[in-house]
Order: sequence, then structure tokens, then C-alpha cells
Amino acid sequence: MTNSSVLRQYEIIAAISGQMLAQARIAQWDKVVVLGEQYQNAVKCLRTIAPLSDEDKMARQGLLKRILEDDASIRLLAAPELSRLGALLGDVKRHQTVLRTYYQTTANA
Repeated sequence: MTNSSVLRQYEIIAAISGQMLAQARIAQWDKVVVLGEQYQNAVKCLRTIAPLSDEDKMARQGLLKRILEDDASIRLLAAPELSRLGALLGDVKRHQTVLRTYYQTTANA
């Protein structure tokens, strides 16, 4: 990869993270997940990077900052949803335990 294509890849990643943030802000979590897969694939492409020049490193720094800020914002937006899902899973588990106990009791009666 040339330096310009490496920077272009960072721009693609930054654009995807921006789209993920926009979807997270409107609670479109299914879309966030799909974009997350695209994000991971774009990051995998960076593994073939050639060393960057100092000028390109400065340009990359701004893109990385934007990507990390988007990531932090997405995590903040996702935290309440993850807590809600955790509570739902806990409720389901308790419900299953009650049903198992009930059916074992009635089966033994």
C-alpha cells in the first residue's frame, strides 16, 4: 500500500465510525452492528501498511483522534442498552429457573 492509500483507509475507517455514531444516536443498533463488521474489515486492511512519512503521520493523527472520539461516544450511548439487555437476560434466567422448579415439583407430585 502506498502512503496515500493508507491514509485513504484511515479516512474510510473514520467515515464508518461516524456512521456508527450517527446510528447509535438514533438507537439503530442493528445498523451499528452491520457497520461494526465493515469497520473491522477496514481495520484488517491496515495490517499491510507501509511506514508513513512524518507528514502522513500527522494526517493520520487527526483521523485516529476522530475515530477514538466516535468510539467513546458510541460506548456511552450503548451502555444503557447493554444494561437493559443484561437485565432482560437476568429476568429470562430467573423465569427459566422458576419454570424448571415448578415442572420438577409437578412431575414428582
